[in-house]
Amino acid sequence: MKMNKMKLFPMIPSSKSWFLSFVLALMVLVVTLSHLFDQTKRSPNTVSYNPHLQPRKAPSKGPNAPPVLAYWILGTRGENERVMRLLKAIYHPRNHYLLQLDSSASQFERLELSSLTQSELVFEQYGNVDVVGKSYAVNPMAASGLAAVLHAAALLLRLRDDWDWFVPLSTSDYPILPQDDILYAFSLLPKDVIFMGYNNATSFQKRHSASKIVVDPSLYLKKKASIYYTKETREKPDAFEIFGGSPWMVLTRGFLEHCVNGLDNLPRKLLMYFNNVVFPLESYFQTVLCNTPHFQNTILVNNDLRHTLHTDSSILPRAIFVTPFRQDDPRMQEIDEKLLNRGHGRFVPGKWCNQTGLVNESRLSDRSDQDLCSMGGDIDVVQPTNQGIKLQEFFLRAVGEKNMASSQCGSYVMHEATKVKM
Repeated sequence: MKMNKMKLFPMIPSSKSWFLSFVLALMVLVVTLSHLFDQTKRSPNTVSYNPHLQPRKAPSKGPNAPPVLAYWILGTRGENERVMRLLKAIYHPRNHYLLQLDSSASQFERLELSSLTQSELVFEQYGNVDVVGKSYAVNPMAASGLAAVLHAAALLLRLRDDWDWFVPLSTSDYPILPQDDILYAFSLLPKDVIFMGYNNATSFQKRHSASKIVVDPSLYLKKKASIYYTKETREKPDAFEIFGGSPWMVLTRGFLEHCVNGLDNLPRKLLMYFNNVVFPLESYFQTVLCNTPHFQNTILVNNDLRHTLHTDSSILPRAIFVTPFRQDDPRMQEIDEKLLNRGHGRFVPGKWCNQTGLVNESRLSDRSDQDLCSMGGDIDVVQPTNQGIKLQEFFLRAVGEKNMASSQCGSYVMHEATKVKM
């Protein structure tokens, strides 16, 4: 049946044509917002680029240049401020940063996080901050937590081709060293050094049981859910040996390429197995490393570079992060003031950013007494403090002991891990 185009809105008088214009404009707005939400879901990078700003040169790479670190920060509902605080505390133009909120956060919060990063001229100038638009449930003690880490690694491998080490973080982590110290400490290390804590057989077996089968509903539900144990059990695997340790680690690009691509199929087989294991982040990467002949000559440092608040503070000099912090923990402010020299809402000073220009990093601020963080600094030069020098000395001593994975993995579940002394 034919329809008269002039009578699509027969109830609207000609004198009310403004109403038709309003309706059409509203429809365009709805379509535009829907497209924006869809783009955010499909694109891993929601940070826009300002064509009026000149792109900065890529970080120098070479034997005398500082490394490039790839940081992943995972947050949840109501944690945008915590994500941004952690981001500014660990920011350096050489590095790459991937921010993500799990499905507990709303789509509005993801768009807000993207907007917050775009509002920082420093981030836009250097173009090294990305926001994941896709959302899914994440349970850190189950398989969905492991899947999220592998997803982040895969995205960073695709987005950036120049980083050396991968550092996964949550909003409960906080640095105790500025990036100049951390980059300096890593600068003399071979690019195949892995930092990975591991436990002895007794402590590991108390926490894990290969025969128990768990199910993680967060793998197939939109929102995070608790794991549950099945009545059935399974035999201990004999095709590979299970190893375990800390859920925190600093992994190399080459090792993560192996885990993501899995050309020998072992990483995929282990992923299927650890799908039904509790706390897989405490054993998956250790098991992949120790069962892969190609990585048997990898230097493995038994240190996850984390200090937990409930443990002995005497190991603090070996750490670069402290965990877990609650939101607005006053100790974080103390770290900002005494260890990072970081003002409220500001970046940590370093060779790349002069202290005189540490204010008004945000385009949204209209305070006249603020100025943009200096862009004149050298991103290829770091200026360490005494703590950074001590950390590098510790790294070099640990690497000098030639703790190859082939020998370390043999003692993973047999003996107490030997601690490197300061």
